[in-house]
Amino acid sequence: MFNKLKQFKDLRTKAKDLKAKLSLIEVEGSASFGKVKIVINGAQEILSVTIDPQFLQPSNKEKVEGAIKDAFADAMKKISRKMASQMSSLDDFQFPDLGNN
Repeated sequence: MFNKLKQFKDLRTKAKDLKAKLSLIEVEGSASFGKVKIVINGAQEILSVTIDPQFLQPSNKEKVEGAIKDAFADAMKKISRKMASQMSSLDDFQFPDLGNN
């Protein structure tokens, strides 16, 4: 039983380390030919949003809203790829055997 508890503790420590490493990864998503940019990190937190001032006109309201959505989707796609790549490189990150042995 104590071995299982140690495995859980080790897994928790590895998960915390992975989260810390992933939060250091940053990507930029963009839309509307770079007029809207969103930077997110591996913890999927939005770090910045930049909108070209000339794009911020009342007549562009729907375009800006769509561009923000598209820039966020672009950033999420990029961060997902980087996170998958980072996680696949972790050879020692394996789940403990949770059987009733």
